[in-house]
Amino acid sequence: MADIVQQRIEDRIPALEQLERDGLFTNKEVKSTALEYKLHRTDFITYIQYEINVLELIKKRRARIGYHFKREEIEYPIIHRIHHVFRRATKNDVQLWLSQVAFNKEWVTKSQLSKILSSMLAIHPDKLVTLWIMAAKCEMEDRNSSESTRHLFLRALRFHPEKKKVFQEYFRMELMHAEKLRKQQQELEQAKIDVGEYTFSPEILSGKLAELLYRDAAQKIKGAEFILSLIQIAAIFDFTKELQDTILQDLQCRYVDDCMMWDFMAKSELDAAGAPELQSATFYHLKKQLQVLLSSGDTVSATQIAITATQHFSQSLEMWIFSLQTLVHLESTEAGHLFQEALKHMNPKESLPLWQLQADWSMTSQIPEDTETLFQKGLLSPVPAVSSTMKEKYLEWSYKTGGYKRARKTFTGTHQIKLPFTRTFFMKMIEIEKEQETPKMSNLRDYYERALREFGSSVEDLWMECIKEELGRHGNPENCGKLHWRAVQMLEGESVECFTTKYALLQTGHM
Repeated sequence: MADIVQQRIEDRIPALEQLERDGLFTNKEVKSTALEYKLHRTDFITYIQYEINVLELIKKRRARIGYHFKREEIEYPIIHRIHHVFRRATKNDVQLWLSQVAFNKEWVTKSQLSKILSSMLAIHPDKLVTLWIMAAKCEMEDRNSSESTRHLFLRALRFHPEKKKVFQEYFRMELMHAEKLRKQQQELEQAKIDVGEYTFSPEILSGKLAELLYRDAAQKIKGAEFILSLIQIAAIFDFTKELQDTILQDLQCRYVDDCMMWDFMAKSELDAAGAPELQSATFYHLKKQLQVLLSSGDTVSATQIAITATQHFSQSLEMWIFSLQTLVHLESTEAGHLFQEALKHMNPKESLPLWQLQADWSMTSQIPEDTETLFQKGLLSPVPAVSSTMKEKYLEWSYKTGGYKRARKTFTGTHQIKLPFTRTFFMKMIEIEKEQETPKMSNLRDYYERALREFGSSVEDLWMECIKEELGRHGNPENCGKLHWRAVQMLEGESVECFTTKYALLQTGHM
């Protein structure tokens, strides 16, 4: 190797002198270059790199002073020397072959690069898949030869019959070739040029060669992930709908239990649905996919599909509920954000199910401070159904987390706010009082009185419950007569007759 480098040094003396004469290098730089070669004459890698550095420096100097002449005398001899050293040194070193390819891409003609790649593959056909792909792309893109490209891919598959990347790039090449021919045909037709007997093959134009390649690949390489990669490649081209449908049908038949297939199908359904309202068929298709993903433990895909669904169907309450239930089930950190998004998109009058689901989630998953904030916000909702329902859940949560005192405080506090009430709200507080070890009759009377002020004119059963409490062991039977008189005065319409009948039955022991 030392002799080779020494010979290269002697060969480059005329080029160094030419650099000095043309003003690209100074005398000092020329001498420094010669000295540097002597220091590294036993290291051919350093030798090559130094020559490349000289080339780069010449390139910059030419650009700076605007000198663009005598490339044959200056650059070409350097390139030739580098190429010669590479050729002598790269027989068994793949990395050096790659370095030579990188150099030739920058400094050598495309035809020369093709020869280098062919030589490399002749020596190392079984080493790196990327070498075959690189050579095939060079033939396709630089030399515009589909036949040579196809030949290289077929050779590559003989050495790498189960490499996904080779099939993927070969598949892409066949579709690119078909697209190119389709454009040529279109241009000829538009120009009304007579091409004689030559006709474009309908099979090639439609991508049949790519389909044949797909079928061969699907037999050799198993798994939905690989098939999906081919669908995604085909989707780049606007003439492959039939091909995509064919591959998709195979995918559904062969990999019905594969999570990746269901994930792809769900996303495809969502992308294809353009209507603002979710069609029931799409919804139940989607629901099945999520169930499969959940049962298989693929929580990441299930979460992503649930979130994507809300983005595509932001006006569908059914989809919001379904997606949020999925995220709650998965204990996803995205649930809180999605609840807020749901309330922004939905009509407040239709938002009760969202509030109920969010309250249930918050009571079991969030810190008390956040749940308290949620209830306070719900109490102020302008929708009566929302505020009253949240009031009931607020009272229930207060009792479970803070006991009787907190429940009574919540009851008193919410009752002071001018809000619509439900009979259930009062009955919950009455039940809480009765669950205490020593319930207070004075508190029960207070709760009943508050309820009667709200519903005393229409709910006869509320009066009956109040009377029964007074007949119980903690009550005072003498108050029953007063309650009877008040009930008859307040109740309206048929409620009076119903109350009178029930009261009579109670007195006679039949109720």
